[in-house]
Amino acid sequence: MTAPSSGAGGGNLGRDLAGSESTSPTGEPPTPDEVRARLRGVVDPELGDDIVELGMVRRVEVGDAGDVHIEIALTIAACPLRAQIERDVRGQVATMPGVRAVELSMAQMDAEERAAVMARSRWRAREHAPDTAVPPSARVLAVGSGKGGVGKSSVTVNLAVALARRGLNVGVLDADIWGFSVPRLLGMEGAVEARAGKMVPLERQVGDGVLRVLSMGFLAGEDRAIMWRGLVLNRAVQQFLQDAHWQGIDYLMIDLPPGTGDVQMGLARLLPRTELVIVTTPPLAAQRVAARAADMARRGYLRVTGVVENMSDFTCEHGTSYPLFGSGGGARLAAELGVPLLGSIPLNPDMAAAGDAGQPVALGEGALAVVFGDLARTIAEDVAPLLEASSCTARLMERLEAAAGGARAQGADDPADALGVAR
Repeated sequence: MTAPSSGAGGGNLGRDLAGSESTSPTGEPPTPDEVRARLRGVVDPELGDDIVELGMVRRVEVGDAGDVHIEIALTIAACPLRAQIERDVRGQVATMPGVRAVELSMAQMDAEERAAVMARSRWRAREHAPDTAVPPSARVLAVGSGKGGVGKSSVTVNLAVALARRGLNVGVLDADIWGFSVPRLLGMEGAVEARAGKMVPLERQVGDGVLRVLSMGFLAGEDRAIMWRGLVLNRAVQQFLQDAHWQGIDYLMIDLPPGTGDVQMGLARLLPRTELVIVTTPPLAAQRVAARAADMARRGYLRVTGVVENMSDFTCEHGTSYPLFGSGGGARLAAELGVPLLGSIPLNPDMAAAGDAGQPVALGEGALAVVFGDLARTIAEDVAPLLEASSCTARLMERLEAAAGGARAQGADDPADALGVAR
C-alpha cells in the first residue's frame, strides 16, 4: 500500500501499519460516511468529544477490496493519547463488515485546526457545566487582570462592600489561592465551619446587606505558602463553588489570581455564566496585559462586562491633579474591547491604609466611597442588574391573557395566532 498524504496544513507523523494485515472480509465494504459514523465512537478523553466532531478525521478512503485508509490529525506531535486513539480507531473500524484491513496515518494539526478544536472543546465544556451551589438568579462577576499589582483585590472587596450597602447579599470568593488577601482587606478571620457537609461562608454585616466570604486564608495561615498546581488548584475552586452554602446571594464576586492560567480556565468550565470585570491601570503596558485577560474570557465564551481603571489621577491637598501613571488607559482598553468604562478610581493613599486596617474605603463617606458607590450603581442598575424572573413571567402571562382576549374578540381559534407564534 502507498502511504497517504498528510493533507493540507499539518505535517505527517508517519504511517502506522501495525494491525493492518489482511483478513477475509464478509459482506460489501462500508462507505466512507459509514466509517466516519463508526468513528464517532472514538472519544478524545482529554477534549471530551468524538474525533469526528473535533475535526481530527481528515480523510477516509475505502478500497474495493475492503482496505480502509484513515488519516487522523493530532493536536500535537507528541500527543500522549496517540496510542489510545490509534487503538480505539482500529477497534471501531476493523470489526465493521466488509473491512479487510485498516491503515492509519497520523498527522499534526496546523495552527488554524488547533484553534478550531480548542474552541469546540471550550464550547462543549460550557454546554455541559457541572452543577454548583451558586443560585441560578445570582449574577457572577469575576474581577481579573492580566498581571498583579493593579489593585484587583482592593477593587473586588470595595465593590462588594458598595453593593452590600445597597441592601444586597453579596458572596465574595477569593479564588486567588496562592495570593489570598481578601480576609485581611475585609478585617475578617475565623475558621470555616461545615453544615450538612458543606462549607459555611463567614459573614460580615454591611448596612442592610451582608457579605458572605470564602477564602483559602480562612483555611491556612496568612504566612503559609500554598504550593499547589493545575488540577489541585481547580479542585479547590470547584469545592468553593459546589460544596459551600451560597444560597440567598444576589451577586457572587470572584477575586481571580493574576494572569490567564488554570483557575481562570477552570472557572469558565464550572460557571460559564460568569461575567468578567477587567481591572487595569493607566499605563499602556498594563492595558496590553489586561487585554489578554479579556481575550482569555472570550475564548472561554465568557461575557466581558466592562473595564475599571484603578490608580488614575492623584489629587494633592491643594486640589491639583497629577496623572502619575499616565492617563486614558482604561478608556482606551474599554474602546478596544467594545465594552463600557465602568469607572476610574483615583490614586489615593487612603485605599492602602484602609485595606491594611481591614476597613475598606467603601464603608466610609469620603470621596473614594462615593466612587465605589457610583461603580456599584452602574453594576446593579446598568450593566449587570439582577434578573427578576418572576416579574418577567408575570409580564409574559399578562401578554398571553391580553392576546387570548383579543383572539376571542376577533374569533380566532388559537391565541398563538394573535402573538404571531409559529406552530
